Amino acid sequence: MTNRHYTPADTLLINFDQALRTVFGQPKTTGRPNPALNAPPVELQPREQHEVARLMRVNHTGEVCAQALYQGQSLTAQLDTVRERMDQAAIEENDHLAWCETRLKALDSRPSVLNPLFYAGAFAIGALAGKAGDRWSLGFVAETERQVVEHLNAHLDRLPEHDQASQAILEQMKEDEARHATHALAAGGARLPLPIRALMKGAAKVMTGTTYWI
Repeated sequence: MTNRHYTPADTLLINFDQALRTVFGQPKTTGRPNPALNAPPVELQPREQHEVARLMRVNHTGEVCAQALYQGQSLTAQLDTVRERMDQAAIEENDHLAWCETRLKALDSRPSVLNPLFYAGAFAIGALAGKAGDRWSLGFVAETERQVVEHLNAHLDRLPEHDQASQAILEQMKEDEARHATHALAAGGARLPLPIRALMKGAAKVMTGTTYWI
């Protein structure tokens, strides 16, 4: 069986469908069970519930951005092996997206209304990273995931100790992100220059600072 070759129109429709599923629908996942399923039920105080919901909203938007980055990079990747890595990582990131959304519903909250805006921006950044070459694109993945791990550690420190459901989700996300970073470097990813890393961190602060509230 030969691989199907998509026309530019096919590719455009596929990416549009993925964007709609990511922001508004139910994207394809690996089917892994939600890590929060085995957590004991706990009643959070109203103040705690509001704070956890805000943190999980930030993490949900982070996963929306991750999807957009991977999809943009996959679109412009030069090697099929790199494209396949991006696609596989994106499916695993969809697990995170689903887990965060489920947790938000359990907390009587909702995703950020800014998700479409952040998706569009992250997709453009991902496509530019892919255009720079696979070595730099993989390096971009590694640096993104490294910063995400730092971010998750900070959120874990802010969660109530008895909120084991949220903790379980973030711990599994952290493990997956670290693995994606390791794989990207092993595949030949280059370490990004300091100004680029600083710019990425600044953009992440804008995202986290706004979606915490909106």
